[in-house]
Amino acid sequence: MSSEQTIAEVSAEPGAAKPDPILVADGPRRSFGGLTAVDVDHLQVQRGTITALIGPNGAGKSTLFNVLTGFDRADSGSWAFEGGRINGLPGHQVAQRGMVRTFQLTKALTRLTVLENMLLAAPGQSGERFLGSFLRWRWARQEDSNRERAESLLERFRLAHMRDETAGSLSGGQRKLLEMARALMVRPSMVMLDEPMAGVNPVLVESLLEHISALRDEGTTVLFVEHDMDVIMGISDWIVVMAEGRVIAEGRPDDIRSNQVVIDAYLGAQHDEPPQGVESGAAEGIEEAR
Repeated sequence: MSSEQTIAEVSAEPGAAKPDPILVADGPRRSFGGLTAVDVDHLQVQRGTITALIGPNGAGKSTLFNVLTGFDRADSGSWAFEGGRINGLPGHQVAQRGMVRTFQLTKALTRLTVLENMLLAAPGQSGERFLGSFLRWRWARQEDSNRERAESLLERFRLAHMRDETAGSLSGGQRKLLEMARALMVRPSMVMLDEPMAGVNPVLVESLLEHISALRDEGTTVLFVEHDMDVIMGISDWIVVMAEGRVIAEGRPDDIRSNQVVIDAYLGAQHDEPPQGVESGAAEGIEEAR
């Protein structure tokens, strides 16, 4: 049974149990002073699907990403990936377990070449260890394998012609592609993308969407934050909606289109105008979906 078939049977409600969750979070909470940024009771992400995490600005989406991936410390809660607890682990250990994230503002090392950025992401490089550095025959063979994978990924993401250019010379969209390609160097089972389309020109948006769909088709789970409702409705298998730090709705695209709670979260009870700070495109997308 495919992931799309199994997700079709899930109840469209906050905290819904999934048939084969790859990520399960219970009670992650994060406050900054008197402001509660994240207060999620229960969340499961179905394996092998594209799940979108949406909500107005300030809903807590990126903070939740940071907490789950070890880039921020939660005040309470626990979460497990592939059945093993990962709360409390630093980001690099979370990545080593197969859950890798990208950032809204790309983190490319601008003075290194595109290829060097890729090679730095390769896991378990024995040549980086003191004793291993003396065993050239061992790390040289591993380095050749890493280089071959990096070249293959650059080809796949249409960046091969930029391999020897510095990452700082790439456009914003090309940096997004590089960050996604670099994330795949660790062969993750789940990729978390924080606003992958932000600041990307329309030509590269189509390319990014193709790559995200291909990841799912290859069996990789994708969880992404996005504001473009056309993108969300067109590519997602499942959508999780946050507002004021909480999960207020979950469901398939058709469920979310008709969910009054979601419409209110974006537009306010009177639907007169979007709340301050909410992207007009997202608000229009929800309104049109009514």
